[in-house]
Amino acid sequence: MLQRQQQQQPCRDGSKAATVFCRRVLRLTGCTVQFGKSAWQQCWQTSEQGSDTLTPYTLQLSYYSRAPLAHLSAGARFNPGTQKKKKKERRERLRVAERESEGEGVREESGREREAEGDWRGVRENTMASDPGLAAMLLWSISLQALGTAGTNSNEVNLLDTTTVSGDWGWLTYPSHGWDAINEMDEYFSPIHTYQVCNVMSPSQNNWLRTGWIPREGARRIYIEVKFTLRDCNSMPGVLGTCKETFNLYYYESDRAAGSSIRENQFIKIDTIAADESFTGVDLGVRRLKLNTEVRGVGPLSRRGFYLAFQDIGACIALTSVRVYYKRCVGVSRNLAVFTDVVTGADSSSLVEVRGQCVDHAEERDTPKMYCSAEGEWLVPIGRCVCSAGFEEHRDSCVACEVGFYKPVAGDGLCGKCPQHSHSETRAALACPCDSNYYRAADDPPAAPCSRPPSAPVNVISSVNGTSVNLEWDRPLDTGGRSDLQYNVLCQKCSGEGGPCEDCAASPGGANGGKSSGGASFGTAGGGVVERLGTAAVRFVPRQTGLTEPWVTVLNLVAHTNYSFRILAWNAVTHLSNEPSLFALVNITTNQAAPSEVLAIRQENTSQNSVTLLWHEPDQPNGVILEYDIKYYEKDNEEHSYSTLKSRNTSARVSGLKPGTKYIFQVRARTSAGCGRFSQNVEIQTGKAAPLRYNTMTIIWICMALVSTLVTFLAIIICRKRHCGYSKAFQDSDEEKMHYQNGHVSFPDARFYIDPHTYEDPCQAVHEFAREIEASRIKIEKIIGSGEFGEVCYGRMRLPGKRDIPVALKTLKAGYTDKQKRDFLAEASIMAQFDHPNVIRLEGVVTQSKPVMIITEYMENGSLDSFLRRHDGQFTVIQLVGLLRGIAAGMTYLSDLGYIHRDLAARNILVNSNLVCKVSDFGLSRVLEDDPDAAYTTSGGKIPIRWTAPEAIAYRKFSSSSDVWSYGVVMWEVMSYGERPYWNLTNRDVIKSVEEGYRLPAPMGCPAALHTLMLDCWQKDRNERPRFCQIVTVLDKLIRNPENLKSIDTLCSLNSPPLMDRAIPDFSSCNSVDEWLDTIKMGRYKDRFAAGGYHTLGHVIGMNQGDIQRLGVTLMGHQKKIMTSVQLMRAQVLNKSVPSVHV
Repeated sequence: MLQRQQQQQPCRDGSKAATVFCRRVLRLTGCTVQFGKSAWQQCWQTSEQGSDTLTPYTLQLSYYSRAPLAHLSAGARFNPGTQKKKKKERRERLRVAERESEGEGVREESGREREAEGDWRGVRENTMASDPGLAAMLLWSISLQALGTAGTNSNEVNLLDTTTVSGDWGWLTYPSHGWDAINEMDEYFSPIHTYQVCNVMSPSQNNWLRTGWIPREGARRIYIEVKFTLRDCNSMPGVLGTCKETFNLYYYESDRAAGSSIRENQFIKIDTIAADESFTGVDLGVRRLKLNTEVRGVGPLSRRGFYLAFQDIGACIALTSVRVYYKRCVGVSRNLAVFTDVVTGADSSSLVEVRGQCVDHAEERDTPKMYCSAEGEWLVPIGRCVCSAGFEEHRDSCVACEVGFYKPVAGDGLCGKCPQHSHSETRAALACPCDSNYYRAADDPPAAPCSRPPSAPVNVISSVNGTSVNLEWDRPLDTGGRSDLQYNVLCQKCSGEGGPCEDCAASPGGANGGKSSGGASFGTAGGGVVERLGTAAVRFVPRQTGLTEPWVTVLNLVAHTNYSFRILAWNAVTHLSNEPSLFALVNITTNQAAPSEVLAIRQENTSQNSVTLLWHEPDQPNGVILEYDIKYYEKDNEEHSYSTLKSRNTSARVSGLKPGTKYIFQVRARTSAGCGRFSQNVEIQTGKAAPLRYNTMTIIWICMALVSTLVTFLAIIICRKRHCGYSKAFQDSDEEKMHYQNGHVSFPDARFYIDPHTYEDPCQAVHEFAREIEASRIKIEKIIGSGEFGEVCYGRMRLPGKRDIPVALKTLKAGYTDKQKRDFLAEASIMAQFDHPNVIRLEGVVTQSKPVMIITEYMENGSLDSFLRRHDGQFTVIQLVGLLRGIAAGMTYLSDLGYIHRDLAARNILVNSNLVCKVSDFGLSRVLEDDPDAAYTTSGGKIPIRWTAPEAIAYRKFSSSSDVWSYGVVMWEVMSYGERPYWNLTNRDVIKSVEEGYRLPAPMGCPAALHTLMLDCWQKDRNERPRFCQIVTVLDKLIRNPENLKSIDTLCSLNSPPLMDRAIPDFSSCNSVDEWLDTIKMGRYKDRFAAGGYHTLGHVIGMNQGDIQRLGVTLMGHQKKIMTSVQLMRAQVLNKSVPSVHV
């Protein structure tokens, strides 16, 4: 409460504002004396003699309520208990108002339908209202107006804001004694406009206030913000039956202004509005502000404009301001894309897709899009733009690269400094040209420094050995700044001391000319390069050109001859230089003479696959001829391969030749000085193969042998097919004696599974098997999960001429590695090869745009293990068998294709809305990395221990039989409604227990026929396990004969000996209930067993499921585990005496 001195002070100073304020108070309190100090003394005299709550505001309220001052002051005192019930009373007021609104609707005057033009009237220009309490709210609203004009958010666009209207609002009211427009001046002489009504003394009020026509301006959803004050009905005596604390808000759409021709029943109700806080006389006295702000949304709107209407039904209200606005997403720049302003959607949950435009000097990498929410906020952007070549990103824009910098391609990268020995002279450079005498090879990236040709090799060393020479040298001192250094060797033959030289290939009789760079004809034969020289050949080992090591051996030179060798170093830019190449020169002279050329080669005899040759000794043997070398090859095939044969005589027989083939033969002699030149080429063709001739009898015998073989083969197949069967007691009687057959010969369809990892390029495999889907046909609606590679989304795919179908989308996140992309696409390549109703179907892939996506059919119920846990105990045994049958059918299809799943588990089985199970998840190496049930094996990989066969764990031997073992565990998961296999045992304990013969016991309520099938799937010898086709047959028989799932007599009639004898834990070592609970890892329930009176094991073995539940064991898995142990212990008591069990 303000102090009295503070209240009097404005009236006692001489300011103009104080004068206006005090004149109003004087008029309200009935003081008729002239304004002055004596007037204030007279008017304040009563206040000073009265209580602290007697203020000019209470005087004003007393005047307009026609109540005595003393009574009003006493009745307006603050009651602390009133505020505690504020929210409850507001909710009650809303309920009452809603009931009245539903009962009465928008009331029309029956029997006197008025003309619309007469119903609505203009605003009455009244300075004060004559209704009780209205004038009190006037000064109240004057104070509130200063606080009620708040700034709007940038994403809100006002269609109407009464706080900005300088004059009257121009609204229509109906009837005449309802809403009043109150126009006043505040202490700063600013106009204040409000609408007020306070007909609380009269019942059945129906007062309407309607705005002018408001243009919609493209808004699809509008918001109405109403600021008002409301008088508490309890603070006004005698109005409890007629006073209300709520009012109604309506709207009406039209394409143009309708004047006053709108009837009440044309308006549509938006809401009933109640105040969060209402004021009393005490609040007026202490000038406590209680301004209410309520916001309501309306949409969708379709007409060009609309009206708003306020209906008073008997409240004391003052509307201080009304603001009508719509929301928009303000234009922003994200990821180098500009998104313009956009109006929000019509619904409160709708999203408006906006496509962005790349900023200047930028281009789309992925189509930039953002979604505008109903609240006018931008959601996470999708796609992006990147700066074009020659530009880099800087503060949401692309700026040109500075001089000396460049950017070759569009992307996220920044401009790079020009590489060494290069420069850029302009801005926005795409590349940096090389400096003078420096070059860049055609396959060099723009970021590579410019380089130049190397200098000549140095330190050449020659070593002559008869008619051959070894040349060695060191690398050039200047490599030109490159690492692709190679060498060419040019051979020149010189005639005498200081005589002219010519290329070795240009000698008389030479077949080819040569260039200084070694441009003679070369072929890879015998590991070296040969240069034609007449009928002989100068050989360079390893080659003459393109040498990467600094050495070469030159063979078959002429004895006692001068040679000059030029060694040239070059790199990838040598040919770009106009400067002459630098080389190292070395001159040598051969020494000892080799034999001369062998002449007069002729053929003596020719057959289909052999040739006999004869020749004469060389004219100049230059020593004792030790042997002859015969070289031969198929004509025009010397570059691929040739053969040699040695002979000590002047004749030789060459065998092993192809019939009817032309061969080239050459011969040379060898002495202690070396080998001479090969002789001229001799072309000889072998004889043609004679056609095979058979008489009629031979043909008949051959045909009979073929027919006999075919009949025998078919008989074997028929016999083996008769032995194919699954020998279990619930099969037909003619199958009872059949057992699993090893070595069964099956002939699957011609289609086989192709491993995509055999492809060098994963994209090639996925394009070969999968269908490419355009990204525009995919609409992502929500994210349903996440994985290692990216998010898993739900969306819809639109295909030409078909309805949209729901799909699941696996996305490849940005920044992926090559291995991740290869594994990601490999899974799609695998799925694309499968087409079966119980195998997840691949709809297609998106690889031509980002993000890369795998599109599969959508499975509404998710993974099988989670689905079973959510519906624990809700299915019949037949329904569960139907689920198992679908999984087995899918695995039959996969095994027939030759595909091994390796990770068959309930978590990798998906269930659709029709309860059809489908095998999924074909990326083992990826999934198992994050699988908590996986463990490292000696091979370094990860495998799911609880689902994997022993041989696969120990030796990594995965097969269709190991998938059968996993299928048995899946059966156990299904029958136990998603319970964890082997419960809380560690992976090491699981491996040890399985090796020792332990097998999972039958889940509670599991038919023995199904558990026996599980045990057969868990045979240690994989050859003894059934095949998937046999499992499908057994399940089909159980479905057709459901009595086998109920009868206990059939449990022991199965042929395979159950392994449960070894699987039952021995409780003979347990001496107490506590020890038994610790053994089964249920020690947490010791206190509950003791409190329930179960002190000995004799008491425990008599328990049933209800007893366990009464002990407070609520977890279904724990109930099953304890009950299973009780049943096993009871069976042991019946078979043998357990010392610790006292019955």
